[in-house]
Amino acid sequence: MASNWNICGVCDLRNISKQSVIWCSDCEEGLCDDCKDHHSLSKGTRNHETVTIAEYQKLPSNVVQIAQSCRKHDQKYQIFCKKHDCPCCKRCVVEDHNKCEDLKDIDDVISGIKSSNAFEDIEKTLKEVKEHIERIRKDREENLASLQDQKKSITLLRDLDTAEETESKKIRQLLSEVEKNEKEITEFQAALANIKQYASDLQTFLAVKDMERDLTKNENFVHTITKSGKLNHHRMTLKIETVLKNIAIDVKSFGEIIVVNVANELMTRRQKDQQAQQMIVAPVAKSIDNLTLTLRRTVNIDAADIRGCTILPDGK
Repeated sequence: MASNWNICGVCDLRNISKQSVIWCSDCEEGLCDDCKDHHSLSKGTRNHETVTIAEYQKLPSNVVQIAQSCRKHDQKYQIFCKKHDCPCCKRCVVEDHNKCEDLKDIDDVISGIKSSNAFEDIEKTLKEVKEHIERIRKDREENLASLQDQKKSITLLRDLDTAEETESKKIRQLLSEVEKNEKEITEFQAALANIKQYASDLQTFLAVKDMERDLTKNENFVHTITKSGKLNHHRMTLKIETVLKNIAIDVKSFGEIIVVNVANELMTRRQKDQQAQQMIVAPVAKSIDNLTLTLRRTVNIDAADIRGCTILPDGK
């Protein structure tokens, strides 16, 4: 874990307070101008990875806090156990991994990590998940707008406001989740860009491992809502009552609100391990969106006692 990065670690041991100008990921401490020169010439440290303090500050805080040495034994990581997918110091190997067969030198494992397939897969997956979430967000926003338009086209119904608000609430709740995941993916992408530019190979390797686990949650979110039917388009239509009684005297209802879920044609693509899958929700029949009642005839009757009425075949 990183020590105080703004104070030179070497000078601090001599009770001298000097501002650090570079950060050494191998030594896990900052160095001032004088110590930096000695550090770059010394045989034991000349090949250490260093970045300026300004660059080091651009790293995500969770990456800075990643331990690059064994917390249990306070020794540098030197081995990577593929069986347990974890870095180890020499004492870890003796105590816990002496029967593990697939042990690799940590330097061989992290070499070229920033140009590795694993790093490229993270970048690619982040890009794809963000594109999916952006499409979902825009689609939900469009559905909200369409409900408002449909409301304007149906002006005679008592229950219209309630139905519109119920369906809009469902969409807004999902939209909130979508925007949250979209924000997380954007933060992942920004963090990965800084990691690629400023983090050491070991920091990058360990950060990618953590990010792979976190990214699975966002991938599952996209997959779940696509399969759940929550992306179906909500449309309001008017269902007219079969018999309209006493229409001229006491109109109680012209019908009821019917909410139709039309399968969304939004296509989402999820690619993993160089395999692509295309998920399409099949469309179903569309409903009538607009209905206008037209007065065909007005009949004036002087009779005092009306018992019923009928319509002749010719419509008279």
